[in-house]
Amino acid sequence: MSPIVLVHGAWGGAWIWRDVLPALRAAGHAVHAVTLTGDGERAHLRHAGITLRTHIADVVGLVEAEELSDVALVGHSYGGQVITGAADALAGRIRQLVYVDAMVPLPGEGWGGAHPPEVVAARKAAAAAHDNALPPPDPADFGLSGPKRDWLLRRQVPHPFGPYREPLPFDADRWRALPRAFIDCNRPAYPTIDGSRRRVREQGDWTIVELPTGHCPMVSMPAEFTRALLGLLR
Repeated sequence: MSPIVLVHGAWGGAWIWRDVLPALRAAGHAVHAVTLTGDGERAHLRHAGITLRTHIADVVGLVEAEELSDVALVGHSYGGQVITGAADALAGRIRQLVYVDAMVPLPGEGWGGAHPPEVVAARKAAAAAHDNALPPPDPADFGLSGPKRDWLLRRQVPHPFGPYREPLPFDADRWRALPRAFIDCNRPAYPTIDGSRRRVREQGDWTIVELPTGHCPMVSMPAEFTRALLGLLR
């Protein structure tokens, strides 16, 4: 079976996939969860010079170090930017892309490229006030409550802000040649993903799966999310 590389979103880390790793591995997949530089247990490495290229290099480095090929890249939220760039850098070694309620960029577009101006302004101001890092939101914004909300509150860390407006050039034709799927988590729908939800439907060549949960399905509905992901893997 194809190896799976899981890429978390902003404020996260490899830890966020905890509840889905056993089932994915039990299904026979070799699963690798990346922690991006400056996030999760690598928060001590955060500095102002971290860029989107840094995070792409994290993924590329794992694939190369583990000598992986025929890889399914799975990106959550901001991780959609990262897997897009990593797939471009790893041409010939990627089997498919799965975007989990994630950013879906156009060539040359940055992470914040599809965000409304008021969101961009608010995030820039927040990062400027927090040493060029974006402070985490309340997980209630992701539809989480109780112990699951508390778990994210304990684990989330400020996310490096350098990648926010950094353009991502990539070969659009090569990207479109890959099988691509989008897991749309829309109860409640996280507003900054609205542009990607529209985009995948407008482009018309995506496999789209809807889950009736919030922005972090690997936390809120791990069993259902795992089934959906396994159903998408080729």
